[in-house]
Amino acid sequence: MKKRNTDTALYCLGGLGEVGKNSYCIEHENTIILIDAGVKFAGDDSLPGIDYVIPDYTYLKENNDKLKGLFITHGHEDHIGGITFLMQILNLEVIYAPKLAASLIRKKLNEKKMSNVKIVEFDNSSEFKIDKIKVSFFRQTHSIPDAYGIVFTTPNGTIVTTGDFKFDLTPVGDMSEIQKMAMIGKKGVDLLLSDSTNSEVSGFTMSEADVSESINDIFRNTKHRLIIATFASNVFRVQQIVEAAQRFHRKVIVFGRSMENIINVARESGIIKVRDDLFVNPNVGLTLPLEQVLILCTGSQGEPLAALSRIANGSHKFIKIIPNDTVVFSSSPIPGNALSINHIVNKLAKSGAKVITNSVLNSIHTSGHASQGEQKLMLQLMTPKYFFPVHGEYRMLKAHAKTAEQVGIPLDHSFILSNGDVLILRKHEVFAQGRVQSDDIYVDGNDVSGLSTKVIRDRVHLANNGLVAILVAINPATNKLLSKPQIISRGFVYMKENQDLINETQVLAEKTMKNILKTDPNFKIIKESLKNSIGPFLYHKTHRNPIIIPLIIAKTTNTKEKENAKPNA
Repeated sequence: MKKRNTDTALYCLGGLGEVGKNSYCIEHENTIILIDAGVKFAGDDSLPGIDYVIPDYTYLKENNDKLKGLFITHGHEDHIGGITFLMQILNLEVIYAPKLAASLIRKKLNEKKMSNVKIVEFDNSSEFKIDKIKVSFFRQTHSIPDAYGIVFTTPNGTIVTTGDFKFDLTPVGDMSEIQKMAMIGKKGVDLLLSDSTNSEVSGFTMSEADVSESINDIFRNTKHRLIIATFASNVFRVQQIVEAAQRFHRKVIVFGRSMENIINVARESGIIKVRDDLFVNPNVGLTLPLEQVLILCTGSQGEPLAALSRIANGSHKFIKIIPNDTVVFSSSPIPGNALSINHIVNKLAKSGAKVITNSVLNSIHTSGHASQGEQKLMLQLMTPKYFFPVHGEYRMLKAHAKTAEQVGIPLDHSFILSNGDVLILRKHEVFAQGRVQSDDIYVDGNDVSGLSTKVIRDRVHLANNGLVAILVAINPATNKLLSKPQIISRGFVYMKENQDLINETQVLAEKTMKNILKTDPNFKIIKESLKNSIGPFLYHKTHRNPIIIPLIIAKTTNTKEKENAKPNA
């Protein structure tokens, strides 16, 4: 089946086969609506030196005239973190966002000195008409306030995205609009996009109220200084901790830029309502009795540069662990971070701190994402004709489709796709057809152009195999070596312990240079010849493939030779 001009297309630039980088597009005729613009954090050794991964926005850039707006479901980085990069690549006229997310986006744009975009705030009663597409919203419960699902009514049918959600009957903030979702489902949902993060977890996610009670117990039973580390992005958790500090008469010292930012924005938005004098700077806080101090910081995942890691290492500018300190990790380990967290926990324990981590005995963290029970409830409320699991790795998407089958959605009506795959909605029927360009763009610092795959490959290669530099000095006038080649090894072998290998490499480099200089070569030929001779030789000797970097110095020895020097050298 071929795409028609009257069809509605849906495709993901990010968010499939991964957790993060959420970016979904709905396209109808001359209209493109982008849903979320997130980043993914490069948290493993496969991407050395990379800060963020963002979607490839090439397709949107080529169709910039069709892009009519960006709709934000909530204010987490995997949904708004790519906005500043997106705006450097293409022209974005308007962003539709809930109140808290809008505040966070404005802060980001101000920091980057970007103000050439209109931000329209919405709530659960808002409605918009974008050309032929109607847009409305329903409130969700998540780990951050102002989280929404979005309904897109197109000429070919209704598309609903749940956003990130869970069903919590005793939430800290607003409760999900279950009745409104049921009404949306009764009207008819042709295609449902739904959060798959916890699709492998059975049952229902623990209520945030249970966490709140555990936090109160910790404050009640702690008689010395209290240090709590959590995700800055978990605004409801931060809110609970700060309000508990006020309730139990502790002053709050905040460490971590992201934590400071989210508290400031949440207070400005009226989400965190506490006295101004509750927060004190470190100099004041250190003069208070220990039982009156709460340190709220980042670093719950063992990040090396985060505040908690520096406290554990004894390198923090203001704070050192004192025996009888209580340190609380109000989070669960992200896969891959367990070793880093255990390392920090051991250091804290050795310094005399009591460490509390999340367990069946200490309910100090709960997820903001729906487990299988809640996913089934969402599917039952929406009763979609077709189902599209998003926001998850492949196994999570597959598990979510299996859950959908259990509540009556045939497997052939669920689509497990990759970033760039296109779904076509035509007169209430859905089928997969075609692709748009969608790759990972690696961002080092603020370089919006990203880094090529070759650069990443070279970094990994360098980390695993090191490099060998070959320094040769030649006289371009006479095509003669001025001295023996010099060999420098970095990360490949220790030169002092492998002097025989270095000497053999030097002899081979000299032989290669003498042979190549007989042919009147240019610099490119010289470099390729050295790589082609030295590389295989070193692999034969060591079974390692270092990066070979020839460095050529051209120097003439007198005026007459300078005049006769060959230009191609």
